[in-house]
Amino acid sequence: MPALACCVDAAVAPAPPGYAFAGDSSLLAPVSFSGVPPATTAAVESSHWLPSHSSALYKIDAWGAPYFLVNSSGNLSVRPHGPSTLPHQEIDLLKIVKKVSDPKSSGGLGLQLPLIVRLPDVLKNRLESLQSAFDFAIQSQGFESHYQGVYPVKCNQDRFVVEDIVKFGSPFRFGLEAGSKPEILLAMSCLCKGNPESFLVCNGFKDAEYISLALVARKLALNTVIVLEQEEELDLVVELSRKLSIRPVIGVRAKLRTKHSGHFGSTSGEKGKFGLTTTQILRVVRKLEQMGMLDCLQLLHFHIGSQIPTTALLADGVAEAAQIYCELVRLGAQMQVLDIGGGLGIDYDGSKSGTSEISVSYGLEEYALAVVRAIQFVCDRRSVKHPIICSESGRAIVSHHSVLIFEAVSTSSYDAPAMSALGLQYFVEGLTEEARADYRNLSAAAIKGESETCLFYADQLKQRCIDQFKDGCIGIEQLAAVDGFCDLVSKAIGVSDPVRTYHVNLSVFTSIPDFWGIGQLFPIVPIHRLDQRPSVRGILSDLTCDSDGKVNKFIGDESSLPLHELEGGGKYYLGMFLGGAYEEALGGVHNLFGSPSVVRVSQSDGPHSFAVTRAVAGPSCADVLRVMQHEPELMFETLKHRAEEFVGEDDDGMASAALASSLAQSFHNMPYLAGSSCCLTAINNGGFYYCNEDDYSSAADSGTGEDEQWSYCCA
Repeated sequence: MPALACCVDAAVAPAPPGYAFAGDSSLLAPVSFSGVPPATTAAVESSHWLPSHSSALYKIDAWGAPYFLVNSSGNLSVRPHGPSTLPHQEIDLLKIVKKVSDPKSSGGLGLQLPLIVRLPDVLKNRLESLQSAFDFAIQSQGFESHYQGVYPVKCNQDRFVVEDIVKFGSPFRFGLEAGSKPEILLAMSCLCKGNPESFLVCNGFKDAEYISLALVARKLALNTVIVLEQEEELDLVVELSRKLSIRPVIGVRAKLRTKHSGHFGSTSGEKGKFGLTTTQILRVVRKLEQMGMLDCLQLLHFHIGSQIPTTALLADGVAEAAQIYCELVRLGAQMQVLDIGGGLGIDYDGSKSGTSEISVSYGLEEYALAVVRAIQFVCDRRSVKHPIICSESGRAIVSHHSVLIFEAVSTSSYDAPAMSALGLQYFVEGLTEEARADYRNLSAAAIKGESETCLFYADQLKQRCIDQFKDGCIGIEQLAAVDGFCDLVSKAIGVSDPVRTYHVNLSVFTSIPDFWGIGQLFPIVPIHRLDQRPSVRGILSDLTCDSDGKVNKFIGDESSLPLHELEGGGKYYLGMFLGGAYEEALGGVHNLFGSPSVVRVSQSDGPHSFAVTRAVAGPSCADVLRVMQHEPELMFETLKHRAEEFVGEDDDGMASAALASSLAQSFHNMPYLAGSSCCLTAINNGGFYYCNEDDYSSAADSGTGEDEQWSYCCA
């Protein structure tokens, strides 16, 4: 407070001994973060800051284990095989970024950020871990059946993700779940290469074409189950199965009474969006019995909501469903499968909390054990044969395998200018009488050490000057001076906002739509410089012209993120983790920003422990324009003719042909900000790169690029 008194009174009285002006840097206390060891000087901070400090600060071990860690170089690394990963198998994310973004002339792929890094080894480990958890629970409890899961393709419909899941899951009969006609076509095609016993579970609202596809899938020897979401669907199933002479396998989705609170529980309960009530289920049973098709009813499905927070709630819902399952057996149905749906949650913030919408209080083992125990208890009590346990755990399978990497390109913050005693005197003399009264009151409050009163009069002074500026009584220089003065007051009191805005080369609406839509939080962390102490706090602002295009909430109930200063000429990369489910499918083209570039990275025994096995450049400006029904070729022709009309050969040395070539290149570039190392490599091979597992530094031409080239485009 003495410093504040000096700040506001310097124009009328000499500063007391030991006081300093507000512009004196000695008043500024170092920024500190919770959980960070204290440091007194920049030298101490630098020398004593360890990668382990960053790991604790960003809670990486809490939400990232066993797949992500900070390595000794201060970079984030991937452990592709989870806890079984050997030290030499760890993959440095910064090396992936360098490999992908470096120009081809330097041995890179020349792709532009933002970038999605897909890690199939992590995907394989997630599948195996889920299967192992159920296998252990079944064996330890003496359960007399087996677990046979399915992946709901809505979580991430990418071709290579789905194909990998079918391939990796084939040894334990892992199948797919579809909820629409395109998804069932996708699932049918992929499962032709999978285990013949794998389930194809057909959920969602259905018409005749959907049901016909499901029946055809059964004709093709795919283990297909048509799950009734509405009672009326049964009539269509029966009619079409008779017409096609295909005996269906039918399931019913039950609306349970069990429900969990929060956003993800809104689709469960008696008034949920999907499923049949007990009354409707009974009518389905009676109708099937009358038609001699009760043996077709073999599966019971339910879903009490995503992100089930506790095993207690899970067990309650599973036990209720098991009771319905046993009743269906009693009524004569040839029941085989209890499909417990989704709900296996992800601990996005590492808190292991049972009361948070972004965390869960259990792991895979606890989840599987709770399910097996609940089903076994009910079935044993009712003397019913144990069913095959099926789950639709999409979020838990694919979330970890995908990392979104993007660059912070600049920062912005307001630093109040230093104000000398003479400058302060001129400032005061330029105030109106009412504003001077506010200043005198502020000065008196500062001397008395009354912080709240100081802020009151500073705000009042500022508002008076704003009103006078609107009335044209003062100029912009005076308005800027009062802004600076009030910021000095806030800083001296210690209530100024030190948070900076980091501008990132990203669209929140395209790449993190759940943050904008439902407030879903994901871990966001710098992927390098983690051996250095972060010196500022910041929020992230994207490229879109939209006030919602920002990330200002982070895990741990934080409104800002510890970040490093941007270094001149250096790159600063951030990663968003655990976003492998839903984000890619939900992202749009707001402001015509398309999806990021994508690379598929597998662990290898090469010098850098990884191989880029597939790379695809993000959509070009022309691509996203086509999405909105524009015709880039015609647009270019219009601009080309305009250039020929208005740009002469000697006009600033820019010939119309050269301008047309530049415009063509712009159509082919990605919409995101381009770094100096980026080039139009996507044009040369149709946007695809294929890298040999043994020699990932060489990119093979796909052979499709020439046919797709515009004749005027020069790479």
